[in-house]
Amino acid sequence: MDPIENLMIEHRVIERAIKLLEEAAYRVYSGETIDKSFFQELINFFREFTDKCHHGKEEASLFPKLELKGIPREGGPIGVMLVEHELGRSYVRAIKDSVEKYYSGKEEAKEDILENAVAYVRLLREHIFKEDNILFNMARAVLDSEDLKELSEEFEHIEVEKLGEGRHEELVSKIDKLEAELK
Repeated sequence: MDPIENLMIEHRVIERAIKLLEEAAYRVYSGETIDKSFFQELINFFREFTDKCHHGKEEASLFPKLELKGIPREGGPIGVMLVEHELGRSYVRAIKDSVEKYYSGKEEAKEDILENAVAYVRLLREHIFKEDNILFNMARAVLDSEDLKELSEEFEHIEVEKLGEGRHEELVSKIDKLEAELK
């Protein structure tokens, strides 16, 4: 499969996951009971699928290849994406911390859950839009068929090395399960 298309397909899964996070955060804030494990599974998804796998592919393979083709890191789109990846990691840590506080009895932490979740969702929606509509178009313009073949092979290697054989598919299935659970 075209590696750029692969990243875009992963974006659609990530969009499903952030929609779940946003919905669950609003429900908790409104006083509805959502099991702690729901948030824990989403946090795990964001750490494994979004960060280790998806951002891992971009940071270890795509971005360096784009730099070699003349797309700048500093002062350019790659630098922006890297800053946003780090910001996303900080939001996931903050969501985890606020979930822990809330489920340990600190009722006021539900505001922190909502605030951090909304910020993370907004960041990822904007980030995905920029990648899908700007960065990936730049990639298609500068990468040749050999580059794309190399990226595909590197992406497969990253999935196995970072997640383990079959874990990518398990994580996508987890989102299916969580969507059914939240209905």
